[in-house]
Amino acid sequence: MVDHRPALIVRCASVADVVSAVRTARERDLEIGVRCGGHNIAGLAVPDGGLMIDLTSLDRVTVDPISLRARIEGGALLGVLDRATQPFGPATTAGNVSHTRVGGLTLGGGMGWLARQHGLACDNVVSFTVVTADGELLRASADEHPGLFWGLRGGGGNFGIVVEFEFRLHPVGNRALVADLAFGLGRAADALRAWRDLAAQAPRQATLTAEISGDTVTLGYVWVGDPEAGRAFLPAMRSIGRADGEWVSAPSYLDLQPR
Repeated sequence: MVDHRPALIVRCASVADVVSAVRTARERDLEIGVRCGGHNIAGLAVPDGGLMIDLTSLDRVTVDPISLRARIEGGALLGVLDRATQPFGPATTAGNVSHTRVGGLTLGGGMGWLARQHGLACDNVVSFTVVTADGELLRASADEHPGLFWGLRGGGGNFGIVVEFEFRLHPVGNRALVADLAFGLGRAADALRAWRDLAAQAPRQATLTAEISGDTVTLGYVWVGDPEAGRAFLPAMRSIGRADGEWVSAPSYLDLQPR
């Protein structure tokens, strides 16, 4: 989808590599693009004639289940974060797709299945380790460089290159309930209106979902937490209208992640 040609691509294996890449770009007056994922259809990570800094090798995750903190390098996938946290039970708000990377999602805000309970991904960042535009390495938090900390929490990618995120975790367990109801187009309009009204009243553990594909509208919810508690919300979901099909499953959250 993107036909840009960087003058140079630096595949960083360490934070020192990131610092060197930024300083090289400044010395040669090259535009910088940062690849920490692969979902940006605008191609902002791939500067035409510039220097692309590839963080995808920086993908380590360290979890402290006692302090409920996770340290995630800037190129890690969300699926790697999930697999690191879920054996202990805690999690934090991440995206809905496991092959998105943590950096791009978080710096843009970050919606996910836990957002209704615990806020956006950027709301759960305790600190950022950042390489600034002049090639300096610093830590941004509520107490250190608070202005930069404020900007990084949802302000996008132009404040520096985040090489590590420190996240706050929440004890949510590793189970979920997924429920979907399918409606033909003839009954979908009334069901969608009722679904919209239900969303405003739904428990925080439930994230309501909607998808339109061809002549079918699928409405449902994902419940993060005890699946049996999630089943108690099914009657309310069924009340939005007579469905043509229904699917309810309660897999282990770990089972949903690609290996």
